[in-house]
Amino acid sequence: MSQDGQWLKITIFIMDRQRELDKLLRNRQTGSCDNRLKDALAFAEAFAQVENVVAVVSDMSNGVSHICNGRFASVLGIEGYSSENSIWEKRILDMMSAEEREAKFIAELRFFHYLRHLPKTKRANHCLFAKLRFTLPDGSMKDVLHRMYYLYDTELENVMYAICLYGPLSFDFNGKCQVVDTITGITEELSVGTNASVLGKRERQVLALIDSGMKSAEIAERLNISIHTVSRHRQEILAKLQMKNSIEACRLAKSMELI
Repeated sequence: MSQDGQWLKITIFIMDRQRELDKLLRNRQTGSCDNRLKDALAFAEAFAQVENVVAVVSDMSNGVSHICNGRFASVLGIEGYSSENSIWEKRILDMMSAEEREAKFIAELRFFHYLRHLPKTKRANHCLFAKLRFTLPDGSMKDVLHRMYYLYDTELENVMYAICLYGPLSFDFNGKCQVVDTITGITEELSVGTNASVLGKRERQVLALIDSGMKSAEIAERLNISIHTVSRHRQEILAKLQMKNSIEACRLAKSMELI
């Protein structure tokens, strides 16, 4: 494959991951809540002023982002960047290589599914820490710490706002990204090892066999289960991954190394 062809393949892959995250977050009918938005913006503005970070508030209902710039914005060259008509901060994402963006989206997919398996009352206690590498306007490289928090609705079910903080990486930690319990301080690396929080063992087995081209009857015989059970696993897989069909589910699962 030519270099241009490989680049196109990577670009399409990243766009697919971004669309999947967008669907997971934005298909929640949260409605508007002016008070919660004010709280989120106040939270972001305080972080920007105290820690000098760039704080982004993504509104999942309205599909827009608000950017609060601390002094770190001058390092990134985005001092005038204040809004985006999307839940994605494009000018910041554009500072990353294609591989870096791919890893970021996959980490956020894993984080979303990790929280989905926690008790509702504990979801807001966790945030994502990730190490990123940016290319600055002058061509130099900068290690960046990315932190992400979700703000939920009153039922603790749907994500209303995502708050992302970008600042210089002033300390190191194991792995590329971690989930942090902000109450206990316990951390867990988000990697292939956390895949059980996305799909169960049997669901991964079924999906791997689907990806290999096997039909439901063949899968049932291979796993010694009924065709009805295979169909039930298929539906659960599509629901958990928020995909419309098995082809999309297999593509996402392979990108997350679920299969």
